[in-house]
Amino acid sequence: MKLSEKEIYQLICSIPDPEIPVITIEELGILREVRLEGTKVIVSITPTYSGCPAMKAIEQEIFSILKEKGITDLEVKTVFSPVWTTDWLTDYAKEKLTAYGIAPPLHSTNDKNVLLNRSIHCPRCGSTNTEMISHFGSTACKALYRCGGCLEVFDYFKCH
Repeated sequence: MKLSEKEIYQLICSIPDPEIPVITIEELGILREVRLEGTKVIVSITPTYSGCPAMKAIEQEIFSILKEKGITDLEVKTVFSPVWTTDWLTDYAKEKLTAYGIAPPLHSTNDKNVLLNRSIHCPRCGSTNTEMISHFGSTACKALYRCGGCLEVFDYFKCH
């Protein structure tokens, strides 16, 4: 049975991000394209950060799912341009991050000083009485914050 690009995309778009399992690779914006070239399937993914350790796990999951459907002529390409941005996160993904206890990014920026100059909303209580306690949280793409309102520690998904 030959599957269309759309059908193949639908098979893999709901793969959860290994580091933040409440959002999918589609919601995160790293699943860029599914293309057919003859019998070959080419899937393009873009890492949130170069060297992101989750990319290998995502690639393996894509291979596993498509192999189950009989697709063996497959290439997973890591695409670095355009560079991934937090603007590619869907609004639904940002809502899911908040519900999971991670403060979502507000908008993209390459200015990392923004971490020092802004009050991040606590995903637990909504307070802006927050402070960064480490540039790195549970993963390199997140910073660690503490809320002065509820005293909880939480990750903030860095703008990028």
